[in-house]
Amino acid sequence: MNDTPIPVFDGHNDTLLRLFLDGTGRAFDVFFEGGAPGHIDGPRARAGGLAGGLFAIFPPSLRDPALSTAMAASPYDLPLPEPLDRAVASDATLAMASILFRLEERSAGRLSVCRGVADIEAAMAAGRLAAVLHVEGAEAIGADLAMLDVLHAAGLRSIGPVWSRPNIFGHGVPMRYPSTPDTGPGLTEAGKRLVRRCNEKRILIDLSHLNEAGFDEVAGLSDAPLVATHSNAHALCPVSRNLTDRQLRVVADSRGVVGLNFATAFLRADGRMDEDTPLETLARHLDHLLTHLGEEGVALGSDFDGATVPCAIGDAAGLPKLLAHLAGAGFGRELVEKIAWRNWLDVLGRTWER
Repeated sequence: MNDTPIPVFDGHNDTLLRLFLDGTGRAFDVFFEGGAPGHIDGPRARAGGLAGGLFAIFPPSLRDPALSTAMAASPYDLPLPEPLDRAVASDATLAMASILFRLEERSAGRLSVCRGVADIEAAMAAGRLAAVLHVEGAEAIGADLAMLDVLHAAGLRSIGPVWSRPNIFGHGVPMRYPSTPDTGPGLTEAGKRLVRRCNEKRILIDLSHLNEAGFDEVAGLSDAPLVATHSNAHALCPVSRNLTDRQLRVVADSRGVVGLNFATAFLRADGRMDEDTPLETLARHLDHLLTHLGEEGVALGSDFDGATVPCAIGDAAGLPKLLAHLAGAGFGRELVEKIAWRNWLDVLGRTWER
C-alpha cells in the first residue's frame, strides 16, 4: 500500500484579497511565519500538503454585503453590490498582483508564480508553493482588452469574467437560495470579445460565477475545455451558484473540469453557511460530479479565505482529513490523486498548450 502523502493543487482561493485587506503591515512576514487569521499561509500549506493553486484577485466592492452572516439562514436573496468603478478595480487588481509577486520575492524559494504546467510541476517537485495568477471579476479590464494583454504578460493564466455583480462583460448569479442559475441575461458583446481573446491567448475562462445564459454563451464560443473552478452540484444544493446536471453534461462534453467548492452554503441541502457540515456532504457532491463528469472531470476548488468551510477541514492544514475521508469512503488512491491535483494539471495543460 502506498502511504506517500497526496499533494493538493487547489482551483480557487482568496488569500491575495485577505492580504490586500490586512491592516497590520505584517502580512508578508506572517504569511511565511504562520499565525495569521484565515485559511492559507506557508506553514498550514506545508502541513496540509497544499502544493499550489489558482490565487484569485478579487476587487472587492466598496459596500460588500456580509455574505456569511446573511447566508446563515435560508431562504435568502441578497442584493448585489453596485457595479465597480474601473479605476477602483484596476488599483485593487494591480495591488493584489503585486502582493503575489512580492510574496515570491520574499519567499526564499518557498513560493513560485507559475505560468505553465512545467512551472507547476517543477515547483511541486522542489516543495515550493505553486501559485497561478487568476482574476475573479474582470472590472479592471476595459472593452478594448488592453489590460488583459498587460495582465497576461505579467502572468495571468485564468480569469472569471464576472463575480456575482454585473460588469461590462456580463452578468453573474446573485446569492440566492433556492434558485436556479437562470437569473437573467448573459454575456455582452464585450464579454464575447473577451472570451475569444482569452482563447487566443490560452487563458482559462472560469464559469463559476456566470449565470446560465452566460455559461451557455461561453460554451458556444470557446474552443477550450469548460472549467468551473469552484462550483458544486445544483441537484444536491439548489443555490444559484451551483451547476445543474445539464450544465455538468456540457462541461463533460468539452472534457472540462469542475472544482468542488468547500463553501458550506453551496454544499448543504438547506443552502446555509454553517461550518458544522460533515465531510460526507463533500463526498456526496464529489460522487454526483463524478457521475456526470467522469474521473477526469472532478477536482477541488476550496474557496479558502473567501468562505465559511466545514470545521472538519478548518483550513489548509486540514486537507488530509478530506482525502482520508474519501479513501475511507471507497475512493481509490488513483481517483483521489486525480481529484487532488492530477486533473487540474491535465486541464491546465490542455487549455494553455493547445
